[in-house]
Amino acid sequence: MAQPEITRREFLKASAGIAVSSALASLPIEAFAHAYGSDRIRVGLIGCGGRGTGAAIDIIDADPSVELYAMGDVFEDRLNASLQVLEQERKDRLNVGNRKFVGLDAYKGVISSGVDVVLLCTPPAFRPIHFREAVQAGKHVFMEKPVAVCPAGARLMFEMGELASQKGLCVVAGTQRRHEPNYQETIRRIHEGAIGTIVAAACYWNQGGLWHVERDPKWSDVEWQLRNWLYFTWLSGDHIVEQHIHNIDVINWVLGTHPIRALGMGGRQARTDPKFGHIYDHFAVEFEYPNGIRVLSMCRQIDNCANFVGERVYGSEGFAIPSGMIVARGITWRYEGERISGYKAEQRALVRAIREGKPINETRAVTESTLAAIMGRMSAYTGKEVTWDFVLKESRLNLLERAEKLEFGPMPVDEVAIPGKTPLI
Repeated sequence: MAQPEITRREFLKASAGIAVSSALASLPIEAFAHAYGSDRIRVGLIGCGGRGTGAAIDIIDADPSVELYAMGDVFEDRLNASLQVLEQERKDRLNVGNRKFVGLDAYKGVISSGVDVVLLCTPPAFRPIHFREAVQAGKHVFMEKPVAVCPAGARLMFEMGELASQKGLCVVAGTQRRHEPNYQETIRRIHEGAIGTIVAAACYWNQGGLWHVERDPKWSDVEWQLRNWLYFTWLSGDHIVEQHIHNIDVINWVLGTHPIRALGMGGRQARTDPKFGHIYDHFAVEFEYPNGIRVLSMCRQIDNCANFVGERVYGSEGFAIPSGMIVARGITWRYEGERISGYKAEQRALVRAIREGKPINETRAVTESTLAAIMGRMSAYTGKEVTWDFVLKESRLNLLERAEKLEFGPMPVDEVAIPGKTPLI
């Protein structure tokens, strides 16, 4: 299935109001990529939570010459907790010294500290801002998914992804299934026609509830929301974007494209306490892809319910589970090869690309999957059908502005979205 092209003209048109288009014309295209050959690779970690700490360990393990050179987080206690773990796990590969940066602008200190690679592992609200800073500074990037929480952020990601390619930078995203051999082999077979013509698909992330942090009376509204970022759409995108993106990304990978429209529903029935912010606890979305292919998307975070995480693809001659099974023409095939951690494989791919001077750039794929999930959320929140053209080119929803202008202090919790009343903008 042909991959639709997003032209440069569409990028520029879609980016109105973000004021980054002129940067492409004004910034020189130089040999920005660093650490080719046998030089040491200096890594800076931005966002020192559990995922950031894990990503730091994984990239250290990817190559003997990698060292953690700088760290940054909004909160000093989070940075110190991460550093304590890293000192226990990989002490001989730490060279952080006094390059520890704290505060809302900590990312700037890390990026300007002399690192070659940055790991962007903060809450998703800040990903476009941090990615822009890293790319403009000529740094290679690993960035966790999702990479935006609104159409404005996604447009900026597309724009900066193009600039990263022009600069020859390597960019790898945290959609780790794309680096797992069981997924790679199964989807290769699907693409070669193992189940015939694809006619439909479904993807799921149904599980119980997740963590939350009790509020300290000394915290401002902003600090409380940052420490409980999962539960605020402006920070996480809601769980359809923050978590279910993995499954949506697999479907995009299988179909070789993104959805063209979404019609969704959802709500907040079990997780209603104010400590859980204002996000939903369940979604169900029907995505339409080119050629009339319909995809059911379902995600839930409610305790004591049936759990299932995975994807299914249906063809004219059988069906497939992309994680490793195909049933077609009376034959069942199961993946029996090596299984490796996608978290580690994605970091090895990044370091290898840097070492060999063969840039890879996963920005477009992860941004398309992010924007697809945002489409589903916007449809469920408003009760309206939402199209790809609308979110890419027309939507005025801009949660990025809040992240860019953020200061510690009061911030009321956004109202829970009500379909039929919440406007589609």
